[in-house]
Amino acid sequence: MERVPDRGEAAERDLRRLPKAHLHLHFTGSMRPATLLELADKYGVHLPDALSGGEPPKLRATDERGWFRFQRLYDIARSCLRTPDDIRRLVREAAEEDVRDGSGWLEIQVDPTSYAPRLGGLIPALEIILDAVRSASRDTGLGIRVLVAANRMKHPLDARTLARLAVRYADQGVVGFGLSNDERRGLARDFDRAFAIARRGGLLAAPHGGELAGPASVRDCLDDLHAGRVGHGVRAAEDPVLLRRLADRGVTCEVCPTSNVALGVYEKPEDVPLRTLYEAGVPMALGADDPLLFGSRLAAQYELARAAHGFTDAELAELARQSVRASRAPQDVRARLLTGIDAWLAEPPGAG
Repeated sequence: MERVPDRGEAAERDLRRLPKAHLHLHFTGSMRPATLLELADKYGVHLPDALSGGEPPKLRATDERGWFRFQRLYDIARSCLRTPDDIRRLVREAAEEDVRDGSGWLEIQVDPTSYAPRLGGLIPALEIILDAVRSASRDTGLGIRVLVAANRMKHPLDARTLARLAVRYADQGVVGFGLSNDERRGLARDFDRAFAIARRGGLLAAPHGGELAGPASVRDCLDDLHAGRVGHGVRAAEDPVLLRRLADRGVTCEVCPTSNVALGVYEKPEDVPLRTLYEAGVPMALGADDPLLFGSRLAAQYELARAAHGFTDAELAELARQSVRASRAPQDVRARLLTGIDAWLAEPPGAG
């Protein structure tokens, strides 16, 4: 587990104690590195040095070859999840890590087709995942829901099948429908019918956009998929008109700063346009994306905002509020988390 950096002598409020919601976490990517090593050994899966060396792999996905390497590492890790017990372990440990980082609500994103071959089919795979979520929530006290995500590298008909499945389980823990993988491949409008199915079924539309592709990718999420949240969305900072549109409509961007730097979207943490989005009034929910590959979890994203962008504790508290407001948490959970945020801000620095 990574450590939130100590920034020196000045007393600061502990960002792990700041209540928050985690809205951008991928399923396999939430795995602990030690768990991956154990499962790989158990199943005889050879891990490349990038996954077994004890340090986050060196990644850069701004070209197709780099993205292919990222996907290959992800696929190798996913191949180590083979049984319902593996799924339950992954979700429980992800929940434990989130609780440790101050999360009071988690919406974890998964494409169940990726696990279906080893779990008895698409429906059994989703039911196993949802059962694991319920168990982890009971065990840890963390509210957890699922966002089913289609793969934009696959045929849009596959996405429609997933959307119907997601709607079928909307009363059993599924709260949203997403679209992931390389946004430079597969037009958003090709998936509009899948998202229409999901929205009619009461699910939040939360596709990826504005990460590897520019502002047009975010506009497509809004125009073609009627996104209520956008996964990443940081490239919207390049278009002031688009920023105003996001702010006016209250569309939250699920910003993952460490991921952005690791994949080469930005060269260094200071380049991630957190300030631009925040000052434009665009709601943000900081997320860890794939801690297994990027080496940092939720609290570290808030620390990056503090250390690299000078966010004050009052501003960090507002970011936490924005994450809660953008979540699909029940009203009582939202109220509890918002009260906790106010209490955190009222603490003297260095308390706890």
